[in-house]
Amino acid sequence: MKKIVIPAIIAKNQTELELRIKKVQNFAEIIQLDFMDGVFVSNHSIDFDFKIPNIDCLIEAHLMVKNPVEWIVKNHLKIDMILTHFETLINPQKVIDIVRNEGKKIGFVLNPETSLDEIVDYLDQLDQVLIMTVNPGFYGSPFIPEIVNKISKLREISPNINIEVDGGITDKTINIVDEAGANMFVSGSYIIKSKNIKQAFNSLNKIVI
Repeated sequence: MKKIVIPAIIAKNQTELELRIKKVQNFAEIIQLDFMDGVFVSNHSIDFDFKIPNIDCLIEAHLMVKNPVEWIVKNHLKIDMILTHFETLINPQKVIDIVRNEGKKIGFVLNPETSLDEIVDYLDQLDQVLIMTVNPGFYGSPFIPEIVNKISKLREISPNINIEVDGGITDKTINIVDEAGANMFVSGSYIIKSKNIKQAFNSLNKIVI
């Protein structure tokens, strides 16, 4: 199963968004954009009518928003993969169907306290599952080691699904989630706030690939 490191971007305006994309677009295969509405999480990010520059990278949207269906209907043409928090879904099947009908990939996101049991019935319809290894909403939140067991359990249940992890992923923690069974590794502050962004990205790549 392919392993991939994914930079995560938070931005407060279009200028900051484009600047941060530019810093990683030449070496990242996938870029994750973090969308926060200030309701589902207390922070705000890319809560404006955003535009994606013309780049070769795939774009995945991590939706930390209270109304993901409204966001998907409005913005799905701009991105390639939609990752929506299971905790926000009134009708999970409806969201899967909407995204599939638009020809996009779909994944569910689980907060640290959300059990895998909640999504077992949907696994066959998902492209990936994103397991949060921090409480979401900010760059630099501390890694929660207890979540490792959730990663291992999901890999046992679904050997072929893409398991993505997000939160506190650094050169000190990426090997832990790699060994647990994750194959997609999202890193925000460790990469984006580094003095040498490409070097930080490559340091994670070397550990898992």
